[in-house]
Parts: sequence; structure tokens; C-alpha cells
Amino acid sequence: MCGVIRQVTIRGRVQGVGYRAWVEHRASAHDLEGWVRNRRDGSVEALFAGPEDVVAGLIERCRRGPSSARVDDVRDEPANADALNLRWPGERFSMLPTI
Repeated sequence: MCGVIRQVTIRGRVQGVGYRAWVEHRASAHDLEGWVRNRRDGSVEALFAGPEDVVAGLIERCRRGPSSARVDDVRDEPANADALNLRWPGERFSMLPTI
């Protein structure tokens, strides 16, 4: 893995609208590493690792999300490589259980 690792929290109407699947599809299509999961507070949390421009582009797209979502806020912060260990073994990008 080279590049950056960013942890993103998306708030709004982002659960029950296919947001996690949308993120997983786009991250995988851009060959990013990481994971996505719902949180009990109603937000979606994701970790993206890869080339800085690709990660930044996906974070920007997260501000809109899928057509059925309503994104109110996106918080983006640096993360470390240890956070990648939450992925399922053998997967580049994982959809994790709700926490």
C-alpha cells in the first residue's frame, strides 16, 4: 500500500439507502483498500487507502453518495495502517458489521 489512508464519517440519510454497497463498489472499482460499515448512531464510516488523488476523489463523491441518500456532513481525517486490519482476511475492501 502506498499513498494515504483516510477515515471518513458520513452523516445524514445514509443508512437503508444502499450507501455502503455504493461505497464498496466505487472503492473496489478504483482498486482502493479499506472498509465501510454502518454505525449505530445512523452514520456510515469508511476507511480508504491508496493514491492520494484517488482517495480524495472518492471522498468528494461521498459528499453526494447514491441518489437515494441525503448527505449532511462528511468528516475526513488521517488514519494509520493499523486500521486496515479490520478488513476480512484476503479482501482488499470489506463491508463490515454495524458497530
